[in-house]
Amino acid sequence: MEQPKEEVQFQHKKVDSAFLYDEHYEYQICKDDKVSMSIWDHDNMSIGSLFGIYNSNEVYGKWVMVDAQGNITVPKVGKFHIKDLTVIQAKDSLTKIFSKWIINPVIELKVLNKEITILGELKTPGKYVVERDMNSLLDIIARAGDFEMYANKKSIKIIRQKGNEVRMINVDLTASNNYFNRNLQVHPGDLIVVPSKKSKDFERRISAIIPIATSVTAATLLVTTLL
Repeated sequence: MEQPKEEVQFQHKKVDSAFLYDEHYEYQICKDDKVSMSIWDHDNMSIGSLFGIYNSNEVYGKWVMVDAQGNITVPKVGKFHIKDLTVIQAKDSLTKIFSKWIINPVIELKVLNKEITILGELKTPGKYVVERDMNSLLDIIARAGDFEMYANKKSIKIIRQKGNEVRMINVDLTASNNYFNRNLQVHPGDLIVVPSKKSKDFERRISAIIPIATSVTAATLLVTTLL
């Protein structure tokens, strides 16, 4: 994988086009995505049919995983190449295919594990499943429990896969007049990193030294008193 390309957002500098708001953006299905598919009134042709064996858990229900070649196995159809399609595109293609056997098929297709990962100085960092294709940065930070005390809000990094490239941008949430940063949209698959302030390690060292220094001072006073 290539090293991230970084373009820092300042008021008078160009923003990396990968992070510009796109009202037409739709998530494209990827390898290892968990996909469910149902056809109204035709359970025997749906993923999760009693006639097939499917992965299942309490969180996602019945699903198939997009394989390394970008395919899923669909009842009646067999291998179906779904990688790089949006959900709407995949539904349209499957609707045309199933129209051979069903009049006006109604197909529901979902990607079950669309996730955004947020790490660093937050109360509950981790992976968060999102329903929407576009989510505000502040919403995801709120889901992660908000910032810890040492969070560096001036240098939040968002890392995004764009085709074969990895792109990265720095976001400064302390700039109150920066509308772009505060309304930045994050997508499924993005990685958000909230670094710590440089003062964190220093303050930790000071916190560790103070009890020792206090003990030494107390011991010195005791010895002086006894003498």
